[in-house]
Amino acid sequence: MTREQARKAAEELVSRMTVEERAEQLRFDASAVEKLGVPAYNWWNEALHGVARGGTATVFPQAIGMAAMFDDEFLEKIADIISTEARAKYNALSAEGDRDIYHGLTMWSPNINIFRDPRWGRGHETYGEDPYLTSCMGKAFVRGLQGNGETMKTSACAKHFAVHSGPEAVRHRFNAIASPKDMAETYLPAFKALVCEADVEAVMGAYNRTNGEPCCASSSLMKLLREEWGFEGHFVSDCWAIRDFHENHRVTSGPTESAAMALKAGCDLNCGCTYEHIMEAYDEGKITEEDITQSAVRVLTTRFLLGILGDNGSEYDTIPYEVIECKEHLKMTYRAALKSCVLLKNNGVLPLDPEKCGTIGVIGPNANSRAALIGNYHGNPSRYETVLEGIQDLTAGTNRVLYSQGCDLFKNYVESLAKPDDRIAEAVAIAKRSDTVILVLGLDETLEGEEGDTGNSYNSGDKEDLLLPEPQRRLMQKVLKVGKPTVVVLMSGSSIDPEEADENADAIFLSWYPGAQGGRAVADLLFGKESPSGKLPVTFYRNEALEEMPAFTDYSMLGRTYRYYQGVPLYPFGYGLTYGKYSILDLKAEDGVAHVRAINDGNAESDEVIELYLHDEGSPDAPPNPVLCGFKRIRLKANEEGEFSIPIDPNAFTVVDEQGRRVPGSGKWKLFAGFGAPDKRTEELTGYKAVCVEING
Repeated sequence: MTREQARKAAEELVSRMTVEERAEQLRFDASAVEKLGVPAYNWWNEALHGVARGGTATVFPQAIGMAAMFDDEFLEKIADIISTEARAKYNALSAEGDRDIYHGLTMWSPNINIFRDPRWGRGHETYGEDPYLTSCMGKAFVRGLQGNGETMKTSACAKHFAVHSGPEAVRHRFNAIASPKDMAETYLPAFKALVCEADVEAVMGAYNRTNGEPCCASSSLMKLLREEWGFEGHFVSDCWAIRDFHENHRVTSGPTESAAMALKAGCDLNCGCTYEHIMEAYDEGKITEEDITQSAVRVLTTRFLLGILGDNGSEYDTIPYEVIECKEHLKMTYRAALKSCVLLKNNGVLPLDPEKCGTIGVIGPNANSRAALIGNYHGNPSRYETVLEGIQDLTAGTNRVLYSQGCDLFKNYVESLAKPDDRIAEAVAIAKRSDTVILVLGLDETLEGEEGDTGNSYNSGDKEDLLLPEPQRRLMQKVLKVGKPTVVVLMSGSSIDPEEADENADAIFLSWYPGAQGGRAVADLLFGKESPSGKLPVTFYRNEALEEMPAFTDYSMLGRTYRYYQGVPLYPFGYGLTYGKYSILDLKAEDGVAHVRAINDGNAESDEVIELYLHDEGSPDAPPNPVLCGFKRIRLKANEEGEFSIPIDPNAFTVVDEQGRRVPGSGKWKLFAGFGAPDKRTEELTGYKAVCVEING
């Protein structure tokens, strides 16, 4: 069904509804209209990295980990699997009369906000700090969710529009002030790409105000979305964001006025309860029947596009429940974990050889943690494999594996009646009796996440600093002091400064929140069954860099992210080691395409990511550092060469001026090709300097 056909069907259906019945369709828990054969429908479902909160599902690595794959084609396949499982659940559960929350086909994903500040707790839900990478990954995820069939497979939603990235503690009353340049250059490009290039079906407004206007009733944002970008889908509020109009932003006097303000601005669907007051607003003349009708047509158009209204059905109606967590889907989440993990340091200790590494001590609060596998907004896998279990399984029959939790994730003790550091002596004893130590540290969704979502212990979900929690730092110091070959595995969704581990650990390995099969993938990478190949989609800073950054509440990009940061990062954007040894042999650029010849000089077959960066040499409006403009994941055998063509982002040849206008660049550019951002720190860490050519246009 085309959009035009779906819209006409929606218009005809709405014409037979009363005004009150139309208004009831604008709530996330839409009522049935039995006389017209319209079943009840709950719009709220989540699919950040798997069907979430609705029972058993395949759980993929957290979104930030999937961004680290730098592989949009593979991400599209993942999103297709997620939509398949969503359809399977919908088919089975609606047949049982279950139309509850988290069981529908309207997926409120992806989160394409920019991870601008490393303290933001929800940053791990995003695709990182770069607008181009976020756009590429976001478009792929939308295409995978929505499919290309005659009917829409599931509905994707670009959120949170716009300029939303903390602080979590004040998000319900915060006014994010962003310059026209930062809006056009950083905060809006991914939304524009998903609307204009991926035809995303829904857009969700943010809690905060942007430049003074509540995002769910912003005339400037709505004009941009509907008139300039031509968005034809429906707009949904974040959950209870419209209530914030009167309770927190104080721009209205009460819920009736808030409902009217949002609806007239173009917010079609309310996640929350404020649209229960729409009929009051209608009776008081604050909104018209046309306002209600327009939004009802928009939301019902989506249901027709999904094939869940009318008599035609869908080609997806026969997807069986048995596809959920099937062998193929579990294999894909394992492969995603392999692609997403980032090797930050290796002095040669990795890959480990079971025949040579002797007794293995696995230590740390995340070593046997299920929570650290799955991040937030997750489903419920029927089987988990923790890092400890993955190592035990891989080395069974070859190595003795000793284990200690070492410490709590953030509390000073594990047992409530014990003295502080009640597991450290055990951890040290194990380290002394081991030939190789794997120290598994980090965070989970209780330490970085959404405000109010899980009872976070740190500042409503945001991080106070970039350091590990104090008990983990004490554990790490004691274990490293033993002096055994030690690999530190970090499980987190954001920048962590591991302090002395950067100097004293033999290897540092970042697994993010790697999904239900993550422990097996981590073990296989540590022991060389596969090579790490993930790349950082965010800059890892030293903790003291926070003192140089603008305040968390300052939305200026100056001094933030790899494009504008002038200091020396701990681990740069785009960085990640492999067990291979790649180099670029030749780089040419013509007609907007880079032609790259690369070789793997190493002894191991491995994936690698070729990254392209462009720097405008003459425009004062260009960011000070080269900007990502293309990437391609490749795989070469040992001593194999390959030639690869990589499109260059056309926007890379433009700049955004202070008025927010995108204009042609200077005509003098440098194009870099390498395996990370072309900066001195990357060169220092990798021993490799990116190849550069000049482009004049």
